[in-house]
Amino acid sequence: MQGDNVRVDSVMQKEPVFIDGLSSAAEALRQMRRNGVSSLVIEKRHPGDEYGFLTVTEIASHVIAVNKPLERTAVYEIMEKPILTVRPDMHVKYAVRLMAQLKRRRALVEDDTGLLGFVSLRDIVLSYAEPGDG
Repeated sequence: MQGDNVRVDSVMQKEPVFIDGLSSAAEALRQMRRNGVSSLVIEKRHPGDEYGFLTVTEIASHVIAVNKPLERTAVYEIMEKPILTVRPDMHVKYAVRLMAQLKRRRALVEDDTGLLGFVSLRDIVLSYAEPGDG
């Protein structure tokens, strides 16, 4: 299996897009559109805080589907927090096990220097494809 020797840092998405938790869901959608992404990392409010994560799925299910106003719904109300964090040198086979056990589809990638990016189950599963499988 190709993925057995693959580390998280080789499949993670680098340079996540950040947003403040006090921003509105409408601003989050604008930020996503501007940057061509479907997820945002929510900034820490203070040194002891943790990152949050927001996807279009949360906006769809917690705002649009229940008819809440996008402009008056704060990101902190609908984000996932705390979010699972893994190290960049972790092998993807262990990352996928951990994510499956905790029923999580994404994890932030962090080392001693700080946040490096994030990884999704999709990224990990695709790492198991043989090169050239097209």
